[in-house]
Amino acid sequence: MRYDRLAISAIRSLCLDGTNNANSGHPGMALSSAPILYTLFTRHLVSDPRHPNWVNRDRFILSAGHASMLLYSMLHLSGFNVTMQDLKEFRKLGSKTPGHPEVGHTPGVDCTAGPLGQGIAQAAGFAVAETMLREMYPEGEKLFNHYTYCLVGDGCLEEGVSQEAISYAGMQKLNKLIVFYDYNSVTLDGPLSDSSIDDTAKRFMSCGWDVINVEDGNDCEAIDQAIIKAKGNSQHPTLIIVKTIIGYGTPNQGTNKVHGSPVGFTDAEKAKDFYDYQYAQFEVPNEVYDVFKDTFISRGIRAFDEYEKMFEDYKTRYPEHAKFIQTTIRNDVSSLLLSNTDSVPAIGEEATRVSSGHAINIFASELPNLVGGSADVASSTNTKIKDVPFYSPLNRSGRNMNFGIREFGMASIQNGMLLHGGLRTYVGAFLVFSDYMKPAIRMAAISKLPAIYVLTHDTIALGEDGPTHQPVEHLAALRSIPNCDVIRPCDIKETMASWKLALESTNHPTCLIFTRQKVEQQVDSNYEGVKQGGYVISPEKEKVDFTLIACGSEVALAIKAQRLLLEDGIDVRVVSLPSMYRFNNRSVEEQDAIFGAPYEKRLAIEMLSSFGWYRYAKTVLSQDEFGASGKGSEVVTHFGFTPYNVKNIVEDILNETK
Repeated sequence: MRYDRLAISAIRSLCLDGTNNANSGHPGMALSSAPILYTLFTRHLVSDPRHPNWVNRDRFILSAGHASMLLYSMLHLSGFNVTMQDLKEFRKLGSKTPGHPEVGHTPGVDCTAGPLGQGIAQAAGFAVAETMLREMYPEGEKLFNHYTYCLVGDGCLEEGVSQEAISYAGMQKLNKLIVFYDYNSVTLDGPLSDSSIDDTAKRFMSCGWDVINVEDGNDCEAIDQAIIKAKGNSQHPTLIIVKTIIGYGTPNQGTNKVHGSPVGFTDAEKAKDFYDYQYAQFEVPNEVYDVFKDTFISRGIRAFDEYEKMFEDYKTRYPEHAKFIQTTIRNDVSSLLLSNTDSVPAIGEEATRVSSGHAINIFASELPNLVGGSADVASSTNTKIKDVPFYSPLNRSGRNMNFGIREFGMASIQNGMLLHGGLRTYVGAFLVFSDYMKPAIRMAAISKLPAIYVLTHDTIALGEDGPTHQPVEHLAALRSIPNCDVIRPCDIKETMASWKLALESTNHPTCLIFTRQKVEQQVDSNYEGVKQGGYVISPEKEKVDFTLIACGSEVALAIKAQRLLLEDGIDVRVVSLPSMYRFNNRSVEEQDAIFGAPYEKRLAIEMLSSFGWYRYAKTVLSQDEFGASGKGSEVVTHFGFTPYNVKNIVEDILNETK
């Protein structure tokens, strides 16, 4: 194209100006990858800057989020609502152009990225969602038919989560997933050879990917041909390896000196002379804007308008399907949830993981777009939807997903699926392995995604598997994540309520914490109480001498202790507190009214870390050491979680406070 060189020089110059103006940022990869994104945006990517959330747009994920100045420059030139002033405010407090891309914050950003490796895993989730939704509707190929593109660097591919995503995407033959690898052979600390000798091409090919090499990262024609080939009739995802020079055009090009620090104004001018770009800082000639108007912008507007006409016709021919798409595309299914969770029959004793399995199947019958799976523990976490197939290359309509033993990748893929829109998802694992998932859970919270995590085998009651598999500190870690609800129900009704609340969410993830051991059905458990985070589940007889606070299986323990204490003339209230996240949103006055007894006459009980419970009670019976291997009931007794021990603790406290 006539103005390719000028446009790429303008992009590179904006990246230099933005990082220098901020005196912060990562110019190296922004400069080396500029021709890749320029070619992609001007010749292939389909998106309408007037409607940045259009459902059938191509997605672009900058997995190497530290090169964000490059993405912001592309969005500005491509007509998104990212102004030149926004570029000048790069990395400034309150700006539209933060240090790493944030979905929902900057128009045109499809994915929050930055922690290396998570972007490519989320890209796999986008690609999965596109295949699922296409099969979910009649003539679905007209509704959902787009590509997912992703740019990675050396750091992304060294992170372990990338391998989980690469392996899964290859197995699932996500052939509309195209990943660009900026192969500049430099990391922050030095040459790539200091930390990796991987044969990246063979690595991807061994996982079922096609691999295309581009030897010159400045060759737009070669990049273009590689994309055309990747979009051909392949049945596999494609990696395009582009050999580049980090910090291209600067005096320190090809070295780690340009990776994570601005090059300075003097070296920026030398680079612009090298590009033969004779314009002032943050100045872009009209010819460059015209290139994007004539390519990316006109193509996107035309595609969107054609889609809108098609969808109007679709609404006439398939009104119910069209309505369902419009209702659910932003992940809001609250109007479709019909079950009265308080009407479930009392069934005696049942593990809440089993109750969760019932809930999944009840809600799956109400929500045909509910899909999910586990990290190879579906039979233990009870995450399988009955009588429906598994998702696979041979059956894209499958609603059960086998993620394999890939917890981190699984959670990141879920993030991508939700970012795509149109599906409600859940993933399952044992609570102890939430450690492997936590970075993706945190990403979901930052991205305001209604992800659902089914986390079972929740305490030392797990028993014989011992301390390696018995969670202790995990709930405290999950509860510490801002914008993340953690619900630990005590029985089937609270389990049903927690599932409904998780599905009602549109802007935060929910961790659902379930037992392996059976628990008793409580008479007064209810949805509204769980929704409020905490409530009186077993009231005192006449007056409140003391309050026991618990959640999960420990609610039954507290109620048993309540009965023993009443025999000794001590009138106790039991509060079920399944969600600190929800309870903490209530006023102090409301909280105190629920607790009844003063702070020093409260005991919180949980067979996990005490961290966080002292907010509610002066005394906590908890598990602040690792567990032990043995029968679950014996381990629980060994660590003092018995009605008689609770009774003795309460009586000691009352004697001390007389």
